Amino acid sequence: MAQRQILLTISEVSELTRLSRPTIYNYIRDETHDFPKQVRLGPNRVVWVKSEIDRWLKSRRDARHEEPQAA
Repeated sequence: MAQRQILLTISEVSELTRLSRPTIYNYIRDETHDFPKQVRLGPNRVVWVKSEIDRWLKSRRDARHEEPQAA
């Protein structure tokens, strides 16, 4: 049986990531941030898959450990 996916609104994504709405949409447009794309459910409704947001946050945490340390 397929696992049920949790869907998040823009407000929930903003709260979870601590990013503002404009920043989230900028990150989506600028592919260098590799931010998860939204899923369109209707003409005025978009959501994000929570597992994709969680994976993006983990990649940001992991990247922090790969950056060279300033002396």
